Amino acid sequence: MREIEYREAIREAVIEEMNRDPKVFLIGEDIGKYRGAFRAYSGLLEMFGKDRVIDTPISEAAIIGAGIGAAVTGYRPVSEIMFIDFAALAMDQIVNQAAKIRYMTGDHLRCPLVIRTQGGAGSGLAAQHSQSLEAWFYHVPGIKVVTPSTPYDVKGLLKTAIRDEDVVMFIEHKMLYHLKGPVPEEEYAIPFGAADIKRKGRDVTVFAYSNMVHKSLEAARELEGDGISVEVFDPRTLVPLDEQALLKSVRKTGRLVVVTEACERGSVASDIAAKIGAKAFKWLRRPIRIVAGLNTPIPYNMALEQASIPGKEDIIKAVREAAGKKKI
Repeated sequence: MREIEYREAIREAVIEEMNRDPKVFLIGEDIGKYRGAFRAYSGLLEMFGKDRVIDTPISEAAIIGAGIGAAVTGYRPVSEIMFIDFAALAMDQIVNQAAKIRYMTGDHLRCPLVIRTQGGAGSGLAAQHSQSLEAWFYHVPGIKVVTPSTPYDVKGLLKTAIRDEDVVMFIEHKMLYHLKGPVPEEEYAIPFGAADIKRKGRDVTVFAYSNMVHKSLEAARELEGDGISVEVFDPRTLVPLDEQALLKSVRKTGRLVVVTEACERGSVASDIAAKIGAKAFKWLRRPIRIVAGLNTPIPYNMALEQASIPGKEDIIKAVREAAGKKKI
C-alpha cells in the first residue's frame, strides 16, 4: 500500500468530498493562495475557485459565524481555525450557537459544520500557539470531537466529519503533518465512535490520542524488552467515545494508563480515568495512572516546552508503576 503524509491525506479527503458534494466548501484565513498554514490545501484554489475556497479576514468569529449560517441553510462548510488557541475568539458561536441549534429548534435546523484546527506543542510556538484545548469542546453537549493520529485515520475521519449532520471539532496535531503512513487509494470512511487498537498487549492498557499515540507506541516497544506487554488504545474520536472497546481492553489487562498532552486539571484524561474507575473497578488490579502535561502555560524555550508535556519516559514510568514492576 502507498504511504503519504498526514497533510496529504487531509488534502485528498477534502478533494474527494468537494467533488462528491458541491455544497462542501472551505473557509478560513490564508487557505487559498497561501494553501493553509500547514499546506494541507495545496492546489485547491486552482481546482475549485474562490467561491469554494474562501479566504477571510483575520476574524475567527466571522469564520465560524459564516460557517454556521451556511450550514443551517444546506451547505457543508469546513471552517478552519489556524490554531486551536484562537477558538477562544469564537467560543460564543461554537458553544452557544452551533452546538445548540439542532436541540433548540427541535431538529428543524441542523448545523453540519466541520471546524478544522490544530493544537499541541513541539515546535517552539510558545504559550498562545501550543495548547491542547480539546477538553473545552469535549465538555460541551452537541459537539463531536475527533483527534486523528495517523494519515489513514485523518483521511477516513475527515470524510465522515464532512458528511456528518452535527458540529465536529476536527483537532489535528501540528507535529503530525509530515508523518507518513499507509493510506488506501480506494474510497473509505471511518465511522465515529470506533476506536483502534494501535498495538495489542496483555499487561497494561494505554489510552492515548493524537500525537501521544506515537509516544505511547515508542514506550510500548521499549517496555517489551522488560517483559511488559502494552496495549495502545487510540479512541480516534473522543466524542462519541468507544467506551465498550475501552472497557473490553481494561478487562483483559486489568490496568490502565491514560495519556494526554493537555494539562491534567479538568482534562479528558481525568474524565476517562473517572469513567473506567466507576465502570471497571472490579477488573482493575492496580490504580489508574494519568500521564499529562504540567499545569502551566507552554514555554517558548524548547527544553522547557518538552519538560512541560509528556514524553516517552513519563509513559514508561507510569506503565511500570501500573504493572507493579520497577525498571530492570
